[in-house]
Amino acid sequence: MSSSVLFIGIAFLIVISPIFSNVTKLPVVVVEIILGALAVWFGFFDTGNEIFKNLAKIGFFYLMFLAGLEIDLKQFAAKKGNLLNSAIIYFLTLYGLSFSIYLFFDLNPVYIVAIPIVSLGMIMALINEQGKKFKWLEIVLIVGVLGEILSISAIVIYESYIHFGVTFQFYKNIFIFFAVLLLFYYSFRILNILFWWYPELKKLLMPEDDSKAQSVRVSIAFFIILITVMKILHIDMVLGAFFAGIYISNFFEHKKDLPHILHKVGFGFLVPLFFIYVGTTLDLNMIFSTEVIYRALLILSAMIFVRVVSSYLAYSKHLNPVETFLLALGDSMPLTFIIAIATISYEASLISHNEYLSFIVAGMLSGIIIMSLIKFLISIIYKRKVE
Repeated sequence: MSSSVLFIGIAFLIVISPIFSNVTKLPVVVVEIILGALAVWFGFFDTGNEIFKNLAKIGFFYLMFLAGLEIDLKQFAAKKGNLLNSAIIYFLTLYGLSFSIYLFFDLNPVYIVAIPIVSLGMIMALINEQGKKFKWLEIVLIVGVLGEILSISAIVIYESYIHFGVTFQFYKNIFIFFAVLLLFYYSFRILNILFWWYPELKKLLMPEDDSKAQSVRVSIAFFIILITVMKILHIDMVLGAFFAGIYISNFFEHKKDLPHILHKVGFGFLVPLFFIYVGTTLDLNMIFSTEVIYRALLILSAMIFVRVVSSYLAYSKHLNPVETFLLALGDSMPLTFIIAIATISYEASLISHNEYLSFIVAGMLSGIIIMSLIKFLISIIYKRKVE
């Protein structure tokens, strides 16, 4: 299949996904994944197109960029006491339970990283649909942000261990990664001081009268520069995209409409490309085997179980029981990073092909079942409150 035909087909799926979402009441992200899988299954798409694959990566990075845009560090700092204490309890419980499951069931070490992994991809899709009008959803975002950083750290350590073992190169990679995190922290503080002394720089970069779309250009420039720096340093480029979003949202708060514009660009084009691509990587003929489905359900059950227990231990004093359960569900959709962990492990021959598919299906089911369940519970619970 030529690239021209492929991209015409992708454009068609991008357009019809919201229509199918409205008809089926499924989240649009889930519809995009399903349509991508069906397009390959029926032979409309050929997999392996490098241009499509690279565009999908950009879509994923942009999704993480949008996640960074949601982070208000000033608001976070104002609440950091209670939030950080609860978050520490949450993640200690989450990783402790995951390690216990690994030991009790004598699982592959990949499960230590995979079960507690957190990804902002589906959380951002949920927030895009629901907004941040619920307190539990605000906490989901905070948990997602902290969890994303922990998960990226876990992936970097895990990937370095796979490739280098406990060698000098392994420690070198870990040192560079944490040095970059420290550099981000101090660069943020330096920029904060710079803009405090010279506030006119903000409006020079992003003027109020933005007829030339300069604010969008600066935002995309930040996005490209930081993911390129991460690539040069051989660090997951997701981190660069994520911090680019944080910089834009916290240093250029005078541009109130900018996040809305960037969200429209992302969820209107780049982000759907990523989720359609995820769908095209799935082999539906193999996915429907009993072994794959059974193992996927076990993985999904483990992910939900550790999050429900962790949420009630950490956040029951902040939320009522129903909201705490919704918080646990909101954090139980690590689709993008489950795919990343599964791919890394499979390419290193640490898991079988069926195990790889099981992780992918577990991620898919988390998106379909949990996202749909959250939407259903929101419609029931908050409809009753209004009545």
